[in-house]
Amino acid sequence: MRVALYGAGGKVGSLLVPALEAAGHDVVDARASGPSGCGAAIDFTRPDAVVANVHACLAAGVPVVVGTTGFDLDELDRAARAAGIPCFHAPNFALGAVLMMRFAEEAARTFPRAEIVELHFEGKRDAPSGTAKATAARMGTNPVIHSVRLPGLVAHQEVIFGGRGETLTIRHDTTSREAFVPGVLLALERVRDLPAGLTVGLEELL
Repeated sequence: MRVALYGAGGKVGSLLVPALEAAGHDVVDARASGPSGCGAAIDFTRPDAVVANVHACLAAGVPVVVGTTGFDLDELDRAARAAGIPCFHAPNFALGAVLMMRFAEEAARTFPRAEIVELHFEGKRDAPSGTAKATAARMGTNPVIHSVRLPGLVAHQEVIFGGRGETLTIRHDTTSREAFVPGVLLALERVRDLPAGLTVGLEELL
């Protein structure tokens, strides 16, 4: 499939190019060529760029897989529904992160209190992270979120539960952005079969 990639030179995009080509896809730099004529597009850019990129894809009738976080999901959903085009977004494409969120949701049914600590590289633009906000939403207990931005980090999150005489910590560590590749490939494979509008969460495809 011909795939338009926004953010091909970025931290995740530069890993996706060889992975997509190894999977048999023809990758084009969307900034240079645009999305026209592509079977799907992928966006790993910035919160202030993603909406315009998606609108360009919708105008060309191209479904989009979005890995960027920190933007208005409702706006994207409305635009995709109006265009009749499926789009997919995941706050985190690592399979272990999906399990971490699921386990936190389960634990929140038992423990009365919890707080989330999310740690990312110092250049990450949004705080709290999309993963932390998605985890909190799934837990349904409005936990406090602490955001850490430091050099040497990639993407890490722990959910600490407290109860009488005990604590439980559920933690996921992304030590390399290569962890995102299998989830992106899965989303790319499935996005064209999704309903019009925005589907959120890798768990919806697993």
